[in-house]
Amino acid sequence: MKKVLVFGMTNNPGGMESVIMNYYRHIDRNKVQFEFLCNTETVAYSDEIEQMGGIIHKITARSVNPTKYKKDLKVFFEENSSKYCALWFNTCSLSNIDYLKYAKKYKIPKRIIHCHNAANGGDGLLRSILHKFHRRYLNKYVTDYWTCSEDANKWFFGKEGDKLINYRLIYNAIDLNHFAPNEKIRDQYRKKLGIKTNEILVGHDGRLHYQKNQEYLIRVFEKLNRKFPGKYKLLLIGKGDDEEKLRGLVNEKNLNNEIIFQGLVNNMNDYLQAMDIFAFPSRFEGLSIALLEAQANGLPCVISNKISNASKVNENVVMLPIDDDAIDLWVNQIDIYSNVGKKVDIEQFEAKHFDINNEAKVLQELF
Repeated sequence: MKKVLVFGMTNNPGGMESVIMNYYRHIDRNKVQFEFLCNTETVAYSDEIEQMGGIIHKITARSVNPTKYKKDLKVFFEENSSKYCALWFNTCSLSNIDYLKYAKKYKIPKRIIHCHNAANGGDGLLRSILHKFHRRYLNKYVTDYWTCSEDANKWFFGKEGDKLINYRLIYNAIDLNHFAPNEKIRDQYRKKLGIKTNEILVGHDGRLHYQKNQEYLIRVFEKLNRKFPGKYKLLLIGKGDDEEKLRGLVNEKNLNNEIIFQGLVNNMNDYLQAMDIFAFPSRFEGLSIALLEAQANGLPCVISNKISNASKVNENVVMLPIDDDAIDLWVNQIDIYSNVGKKVDIEQFEAKHFDINNEAKVLQELF
């Protein structure tokens, strides 16, 4: 059995964590097994990881105690590195590449960096500076360069990123059967959320953060609700640093009865069933797993034109600007899509390499 050391799991079940878990669930774990190096007290999907035979190793986060972090890292690699055929380093930024440095120092032969985002907006000047600085030195530590999309590649690795040694596009594939429309679950979850038969549920899934731009969506919904009172409800799935600010905005606009903050959920597939439209005004994305899941459920999607075209699979996806002048466009498009209904074409997902049953075999062979 090959053992792979995986970095990238946090306490938040977000897009990057979902990609890792989707592949982990579908590889042949008799041939390739994962162990996870984490620096958060709790780890998303930890129970499932352990049920599948995975081991979670925890070290101190650099932000908590830099000295102990360095010590933990050194001890971990000294004691464990000989077990692994590869380090799979999943990240949205190059602000910290210590894991790659230690993997090389302690002779893990395959050192993969896998980028999952297409910008660093909202995360501070220092992280941006460190990202650009560390990018120059990657070739000293990295053997394989993976990316979720070509847009992410250009930002993450630079203009010549696709010419790097062992460069590879790794698709954010999903389990299509898991998200297929289901009327029984739809009825169940609409009742759970208090959505009436004649109400249209606009849904959104994303960390409550600058990148995902929920503030814009709330402004769109305010105008939508004013134009069509009583017709729409908005469901926000996720948690994050902006939650308090967003709740304050909802309260200020007297929309508490129309907007539902659901928090983190571990069964996003069930909540997608309840939705009628998916709205996604992100400022940037690598390649959104949330958007792929929504399309796999057949939802019509109104999304930002800042998102890569590679994220579009189904035909019922429209891309719009996210400036102030475009709010009416969002309102009108959401209302147009309110009667479209759900449509899924599995063959389109397979043709674009988004079927996890196929892509997991590719990843397994790479390891």
